[in-house]
Amino acid sequence: MSRSDLIPPSPDYADAHAAHEADIDGAEPFDLFGQWLMDARAKEPNDPNAMTVATVDEDGLPDARMVLLKDFDAQGFVFYTNTQSHKGRQLLGARKAALLFHWKSLRRQVRIRGTVEMVSDAEADEYFASRARNSQIGAWASEQSQPLEGRFALEKRVAEFGLKFGIGTVPRPPHWTGFRIVPLSIEFWRDKPFRLHDRLKFDRAGVGWVKSKLYP
Repeated sequence: MSRSDLIPPSPDYADAHAAHEADIDGAEPFDLFGQWLMDARAKEPNDPNAMTVATVDEDGLPDARMVLLKDFDAQGFVFYTNTQSHKGRQLLGARKAALLFHWKSLRRQVRIRGTVEMVSDAEADEYFASRARNSQIGAWASEQSQPLEGRFALEKRVAEFGLKFGIGTVPRPPHWTGFRIVPLSIEFWRDKPFRLHDRLKFDRAGVGWVKSKLYP
């Protein structure tokens, strides 16, 4: 198989399905995001709340990975991680990040750029308490992003922390918390035939937003 065989052709717009959708619109971005996320829950087979988190390291080299959105409101978009991981250190170092949601089944994207803040201890404690016990133990056992000599070493640490906490409550590790991306801009992208896509951008202006359409 050649490399060209691995790359699919551009979409066939014989039915021009996207052309019949109403124009993207909205007075503010969070209601529109909520509607799109609801649509994704109905259409996406796996993890409709999955998003790419893009950061930069101390040398300015970009980095990106997939995480799961766990909350959003007018303050921003929240996910949880180990603060000692590469991701955590980069978030705390630059205090800026970008998010990307790509809902393939809907042919939609949402791009978010903004500043980074940590959630409160109360928010982190509440979410950690809602996690499955095995995931709670895993948060203690995993030295995220550090070299691992073998799978057995990880399984050993899981067993050790399982014994440590017994059947009691597993507390939240001090190195595990949530990050909130406070958006400065949010762009909604929707596929249209022949690459003439819809793009609607919201830029923060004080306590409100400035809305603009963009060329595809």
